[in-house]
Amino acid sequence: MAAIKIDRKIAKYRVLKPGAETPAASAAAPPPAELPTARGGKVVRLTEEVQRPEVLIGSTYKIKTPVSDHAMYVTINDIVLNEGTEHEQRRPFEVFINSKNLDHYQWIVALTRIISAVFRKGGDVTFLVEELKAVFDPRGGYWQPGGKFMPSIIAELGHVIEKHLQTIGLLRPLELDEHQKKLVDEKRAEFEARAKQADAFANSHFPEGAQLCSKCSTAAVVMMDGCMTCLNCGDSKCG
Repeated sequence: MAAIKIDRKIAKYRVLKPGAETPAASAAAPPPAELPTARGGKVVRLTEEVQRPEVLIGSTYKIKTPVSDHAMYVTINDIVLNEGTEHEQRRPFEVFINSKNLDHYQWIVALTRIISAVFRKGGDVTFLVEELKAVFDPRGGYWQPGGKFMPSIIAELGHVIEKHLQTIGLLRPLELDEHQKKLVDEKRAEFEARAKQADAFANSHFPEGAQLCSKCSTAAVVMMDGCMTCLNCGDSKCG
């Protein structure tokens, strides 16, 4: 091992793990948060070395569930990297959850710290969405307005983060292809046609249970005096 002459006062030091880069190698390489560009500038990537700026862009989402009397407010703050350049990118940096319901205080604090730490570490953070959406409440989930089932409050938090990542461009919204859209439109039209037919029978002013008349095609045939008679056109099996 070659000797290294120290000609300056030692101000700080760090212990390298086995297999880690030497100080000379790390000094030669660009910082992980900055990469060179074709124009000679530097593209800043989100890593743990990026310090929190004074101002962040935030979005707040309201979660109101039938399992709690109090709503939850989820605020996700974003950091804008390489602002004003062609490499401008908006990345989530931290999350805050607020609620009057103190029953969830412990896991809310723990979850906000963990999610914020994952956001600040950088890289692909989209995996959080599927991990959170896969959490089920052993007491059962609940239905959102509009008919969407939510297996737990944590899962709904995952849906909120998914919506936010789609808004800032880190996730693509799920879209149906042309064949799927056509199939859905056909099935919807078929269902609406059945519903209209059901409503026509339901709103009839003839007695409930009346059968369809073969002459006037109206559900108005009932049994009268031992004979099937149509109350709409008067047609009778007894003549």
